[in-house]
This record gives sequence, C-alpha cells and structure tokens, in this order.
Amino acid sequence: MIIVTGAAGFIGSCMVSRLNADGFNDVVVVDNFSEERKLINLKGKHLREYVDRHEFFDWLDQHHEQVEFIFHLGARTDTAEQDKAIFDLLNLNYSKQMWQACVRYHIPLVYASSAATYGSGSLGYSDDEVLLPLLRPLNPYGDSKNDFDNWAVQQEEKPFFWAGLKFFNVYGPNEYHKGRMASVIFHTFQQVQRTGSMELFRSHNPDFADGEQKRDFIYVRDLVDVCMFLMHHRRNSGIYNLGTGEARTFLDLALNTFAALDKTADIKFKDTPEDIRDTYQYFTQADMQKLRSIGYTRPFTRLEDGIAEYVRDFLVPGAYL
Repeated sequence: MIIVTGAAGFIGSCMVSRLNADGFNDVVVVDNFSEERKLINLKGKHLREYVDRHEFFDWLDQHHEQVEFIFHLGARTDTAEQDKAIFDLLNLNYSKQMWQACVRYHIPLVYASSAATYGSGSLGYSDDEVLLPLLRPLNPYGDSKNDFDNWAVQQEEKPFFWAGLKFFNVYGPNEYHKGRMASVIFHTFQQVQRTGSMELFRSHNPDFADGEQKRDFIYVRDLVDVCMFLMHHRRNSGIYNLGTGEARTFLDLALNTFAALDKTADIKFKDTPEDIRDTYQYFTQADMQKLRSIGYTRPFTRLEDGIAEYVRDFLVPGAYL
C-alpha cells in the first residue's frame, strides 16, 4: 500500500498516475476532498481509499502495518499568502507529525520541499545540508519549507529512509485548478486562446530585462520519475534538489507555448503585482550533482519538448494525466 498526500492536487495526482502506470494500484489518497474542483484529477485512477487529511493519522494508527511507502506531497503552496499560522499548521507541524509517524511505524518517506527555500539565491542553489540554517526565504511559504528541512536533519530519530525534495518550478498536466499559482505555460495558453497575446511580468530588477527572468522549469513527468527512483532506491537519505539544472527565461516559456499552438508570438509586459514584487525570485537553477551522485541517470525533458507535449496532448484537448 502506497500513501500519497496532496493526492488531488497537481503533483500528487500525477504521482498517483505514475504509480498506477507502474502497476501500483493499492494507493491510498490523502487530501482535503471538499475542494471539488480538484477531484477530477483523480477520476479514473486505481485507488484503494480516500482519507481526509485531518483523519489521516488516526487512519495510519490502524493500518500502518500495510503501508509500504509515503509520498508526502500535500502543502499550502500559495507564495502570496502572508498568514504564518496557516503554514505552521499545514506545512510545518503536519509534516513533523508525518515524520514522527514514519519513525514510529518504520515507513520510508519522500516529502516535498521547495526551491523557495533559497530566497534570493545569494548563497547559490546547492542542496548541501550544511547550508540549510543559512538560507533566507523571501516569503512565509518558503520559510515553512526551510523550517521543516532544518528540523528534519536535526532529528536524532529518522525514518530508515527519507528524502526531502526541493521542487523547482514544476509544470505539466492537472494544474487546471491552481488559478494564480498555475505555471506560466498554463497562463500563456489561456491568454492566447482568449486574446491571441500573452502578458508577462515586467522586470523590476535592473539586472534583468523584461521577460529575461530565469527559473529552472521541470516537467512533472520528470519529477515523478525521480520519486519512483527514490521509492525503489531507499538509500542515501537526505535533502535533494529537483530541477533540471538549466535555468530558462520566461520568454522561452511563452515563445514555446505559442510555437506549440502554431501561433505567431504576441507578448506584452505588465507590472509584477505589488504583493509579490519584493519577494520575487529572478533566478533559480538547481545544482543536480547530489541526486546524480546516488545513481539517478535519466535525462530531464527539454523545455521545448515538455511544453509541446503539455500543450498539444493535455491543454488543447483539456485532458488529464
């Protein structure tokens, strides 16, 4: 039995799809299932049981002997949210409880951290755990992820295998429900279909031209490949970056989305919203040496190829993974 938290969300539902594709059908999904707009992400999947996130630990007390692995992917991910109490509850303390349960019941754990922990990137993007206490995220979301990473590595009692994955900018199918927090590719597709053009955020940093802000964009299929590798590997516990190792511009994203739609690019710029302007990351690029060093050898999907598949196979037909 495999547990996936955040299973009705973007990454969680893609994780469930990959598990099913690899023959794992005894999957228990954990989430807040009152959000009906996300439930379609799980339609048609082979599932053992739905468990509400607030009832999960009571459920685990009763069923832990059957559980082989936990992917803890559920979190509040709104980078504009400023209420620290929400992140303490849903990201930090819930994750501590998950960790302690995995220790108690000897269950291996992979959990979602974030590249938001790197803040402005002034210390670079190395996943060396020595650097964790020095990182200064730019928002409460990043703080919550970094606080848990720091807490985890300091614990004397750990699951016999665990990995915290610092997700960089993830894109791909099943993010229809994410609204403002969906990928630039999703928003480009939506705007082009409505208006024929796309508005990107203007740069408010003199070191970057408009549209030349760079992020490490990883296709969700690659992300779940790494998760599956770690489920089978179960050695070399620790914190790992999960990006491609190559930063690309937002212009690259938009231009490739227009190309996938066979449309002429028409890109304009608008001011970055004030509520995220001061905490906006202008550059991220994962150092991927650590994951490679433990034996992960698969290449990551080229941005051009990932966008083409995402747009043509999922966004245009409105399909789900």
